[in-house]
Parts: sequence; C-alpha cells; structure tokens
Amino acid sequence: MNYFSLHQQSPVVDFRDATLQGQAPDKGLYFPQSIPVFEKDFIFHIESLSPAEIAFRVMRPYTGNTIPEEDLLRIVSETIGFPFPLVDITGSIASLELFHGPTLAFKDVGARFMSRCLGYFSRDTDKKTTVLVATSGDTGGAVANGFLGVDGVDVVILYPSGKVSPVQELQLTTCGQNITALEVDGSFDDCQAMVKDAFMDASLMTHRKLTSANSINVARWLPQQLYYLFAWRQWKDKDHPPVISVPSGNFGNLCAGLLAHCSGLPVKQFIAACNANDAVVDYLNTGRYAAKKAVATLSNAMDVGSPSNFVRILQLFQNDHHLVAQKIKGYSVSDAQTKETIAKVYRATGYTLDPHGAVAYHALQEYQENNPLEKGLILETAHPVKFPETVEAATGAQIPVPDSARELFGREKKSIRINPEFSALKEFLFS
Repeated sequence: MNYFSLHQQSPVVDFRDATLQGQAPDKGLYFPQSIPVFEKDFIFHIESLSPAEIAFRVMRPYTGNTIPEEDLLRIVSETIGFPFPLVDITGSIASLELFHGPTLAFKDVGARFMSRCLGYFSRDTDKKTTVLVATSGDTGGAVANGFLGVDGVDVVILYPSGKVSPVQELQLTTCGQNITALEVDGSFDDCQAMVKDAFMDASLMTHRKLTSANSINVARWLPQQLYYLFAWRQWKDKDHPPVISVPSGNFGNLCAGLLAHCSGLPVKQFIAACNANDAVVDYLNTGRYAAKKAVATLSNAMDVGSPSNFVRILQLFQNDHHLVAQKIKGYSVSDAQTKETIAKVYRATGYTLDPHGAVAYHALQEYQENNPLEKGLILETAHPVKFPETVEAATGAQIPVPDSARELFGREKKSIRINPEFSALKEFLFS
C-alpha cells in the first residue's frame, strides 16, 4: 500500500514514510492509493475470529511490506489489549464502550498502534524522533501513555489552558520521562495551527526529526477502523446493519468508520454528532463548507472549528456533496441538550453517559424520530469520570473512580505555559 498527498504535490510514499513524516512535504494529508476490500467470509464469519485476528487482517493491507507479519501481529495484539464491549442501553440503542484502555478514552487504540509502529521504525536510526501533537482533551493523555518510555522518541503535547478536564490534564502533564506538556493560552485550533506551522518551517524540520501524533498521521487514523469491526462482531441482528452515531470533533474517528464501510463493513447510516462546533453539519445541510472559530463546550474533545480530517471524508466520496450527505446525517447538540440527555438516560436506564456519548445519543435519538424502525449504536468515547462536575450534576450520583484515574490525583502537574503563537513553540523546540 502506498499513500499520496491530498494536495497532489508530493511523491507517493509507503506506510513507513507516511508515519514518520506525519504530513506530506506539500502539507497535505496522506491518503491510501486504494481502498482494500474485505473478503465476504471475513464479514460473514467475524464472530468466529479473535479481536487480534480481526485487527491483523484489517491493518495488514495498509502497512504493506513495511512491517513483517510477526511484528504486526504483536503490534496489533498490544494495541487492543483491553475490552470493547457493546452494551445495550435501550431496545434500540447500544453503546460501544471505547474507554476501557489505560487512559479511559477511545484514542488509546490509535496512540498505542502508532507508538509501536514508530518504535519499530526507529530501531535503526540514531536521530531521535520528536512527536508533536495538539490535543483538545483525550488525544494528549493517550499519546503520552502510548509513547511513554519508547526509545528514540520524544513527545511534545500542546493543549489549551483551562479547556480540558482535570483528569485529562493530569494524564498529559504528569508522565515525565520523554513527555513534555505545553500549556497554550488559547484554543485547540490555536494549538493545531501551531503544530501545522511547525511542519511548514524548513529550519525547524532540519533541526528536529518531526512527526505528528494527531489523526492527520495515518498510523493514528487508520486503526480507528477497528472499533467498527468490533461493534459488528457483537451486533446481534446481522440482517439489519446498525445506524452508527459518532461524536465528532476532528473527524478522524468518523472518517475511519467510513473507510471501513467502503471496504465492505455493513452500516445502515452514519451520524456526525457535533456540539456547537458544527461546520460539517452546515456543509451536510447546505453543500457549503466554512471553518469556524472553535467554541468551548462541555464535550471539550470535540471543540474543533476547523476539522483536519474532513478533507479525507471528501476524498472518500470524490468531493460529491450529494454522496456525502446521503451516507452521513449531521446534528448539532447544545450543552443544555447534552446535560438533559445524561440526566434522562440515567433516570430511565441507569446507564451513565459522558458528555461526548450524550451528544451521540441525542443525535441518534433525533434521527430515530424520523426513522423509528432503525436500531443503532453510539461510540462512547470517554469514561464519565473525566467529566465529574457535568455528569454528577446531571445524574445526582457519584461516579465510581477507576484505579487508573485515582492514582493520577496523587501526581504533580508539570507543564510549560506558552503564548498561542508559533514563535513560542519554535523557540521551545530550538531550545
């Protein structure tokens, strides 16, 4: 498998070079030259396969000959070394829980896969790789945990000051070793713009061997397909594929699901469940796309005004608005609706949603109002303990704290405060 830049001005590369570069030299995102097609037996008999076998068969075409089969099997086995249960909430809505990994968030999968690939690729080089990542919440902690102690790799995480939850902040600021957290006096979009500027700076690229751990990197983006395969493995009514509601911020997760669907995964409909940051919802409704300034919400990991991965979705559908809008329905959910959904679902079912899952749940319910016979699932992307104030206020109940989160509260936060300007990041990276 080779990858081309969506800007069409850079050479085609293999999976190894796409991972190491993060972004193409022309600043475009890498995209696979062809979409693999799942064998029918793979989809029809998926229940008989182990999660590791599923992960290996999905990822094998994308890595090509850059990673030997034995090493790839080890990498994917370590990547998915925790459960992904599909839990019924009501008779028509289930939750795919993606928060059972080490940092209690769905991004553990992409971060663990990428860290192990990068560790494999860095074995034969003397120069350290610097992983540069912007986070709106969960990415930072997942990347910090995934790369902690990896030889030959330093990690620099940019996050918006005051705009991540306490648990999220502790996860990305208390690791030490090869992990550095930069606390930016701005928004996630500021952080993301600074990271993009770093990859466009020739002097910086010469000084450091940089790559990105955001979902712009194929090694972070592509393994997110596995969630959808694991959901299908557990879906009971195989004759009626699910509607899948995805809480969407930078759109890497939804784009990965669409990629799996294009490969042959049965899905009735995708829902882009957004908060107030709804530029893509506007596009789906009007055919016109315009990035917006990010707005802070309760579902902070989705506070992205200019989602990077949306161009990949357009590429999947040949930039045809009709095709995109046919496969994806978009909904914007307010903070008030988010809190109300958490409260109503808890009272009615006893199930505790986090704010991101609540956005997905509300959007799926809204879809079902016009399609009452359709059953679906939400991607529950983070443990409720990451958002105690919001969730406990809505449910009136205390959230049990997992051991991995309880241990964080005894650690000391360590971050470096910087202005939301590329010059500040550049100065740090040169120092």
